[in-house]
Amino acid sequence: MTHQTTFKILEDIAQDLSGDQVTFPTFLDVTFKVRGALKNANLNIEQLAKLVSTEPLMSAKIIRMANSAALNVSGQPVADVKTAIVRVGVEAVRTISFAVAMEQLILSRQMRTFAELSRKLWDHTAHTAAICRILAPKIAPGVNADEAMFAGMVHDIGVFYLLSRAAPYPELAQDHDALFDLLAGWHDNIGHALLFALGQPEHILIAVQEHEQNRELKREKNLSDVLFIANKIANTMSSWQGEPDENDFARIAQILDANTLQDIRERSREDIASLKQALGS
Repeated sequence: MTHQTTFKILEDIAQDLSGDQVTFPTFLDVTFKVRGALKNANLNIEQLAKLVSTEPLMSAKIIRMANSAALNVSGQPVADVKTAIVRVGVEAVRTISFAVAMEQLILSRQMRTFAELSRKLWDHTAHTAAICRILAPKIAPGVNADEAMFAGMVHDIGVFYLLSRAAPYPELAQDHDALFDLLAGWHDNIGHALLFALGQPEHILIAVQEHEQNRELKREKNLSDVLFIANKIANTMSSWQGEPDENDFARIAQILDANTLQDIRERSREDIASLKQALGS
């Protein structure tokens, strides 16, 4: 029965994401507003600030991020949305719109069945996004740090989406193995398809689709590499799939020298914590 349920969920998703008119979950509404605004080449900071100000939760997150240790180098706090956007940048606004959307889903009534799993997933997501932003300039200077943070925020969007589609089927919540087979086996491809339908750029799509795939890393690392490594590090600290995988520790040791890894885990701890707090509730 559980396998039939899994097949039905995947069949429904495939039908939704392959059509000309994609039916998006309501939790992505705020993301669509921001996405539509950012596509306007003539959009100025005042207009963007006005749009953001209509969403109290988003406004609060942007101001919180602007005052985070990672971005507030001067130590001067900001209290208004416009100044906060100037400090964090437009790319961060896009990231936070997805953060708001995912948090709304997690807190919705339909997700109560998966409350504990959703909490772990959200913590892992915020952790990965924060690590991406800190890791990018250290190992891939050509990768924009804010875009790396966005990739970290959406890398597991397929899991969020699958959980939202699985919520009406209580038998899945009771079958741990079947649920995790569904999530682990399909979230990267479904995340790719969902982000494609949302009009995200190709390099973001590739990074999301490949974030679980082991690879040989070249000297010049790209966004996909940054996300891959950040996800591995986040798995050792905050994994939604259970206990940390010993293979992840070994893989990280092969990729990063001890000093770089120590710097990320220790000296950047405050930055990671502040970004996680800004992205989360």
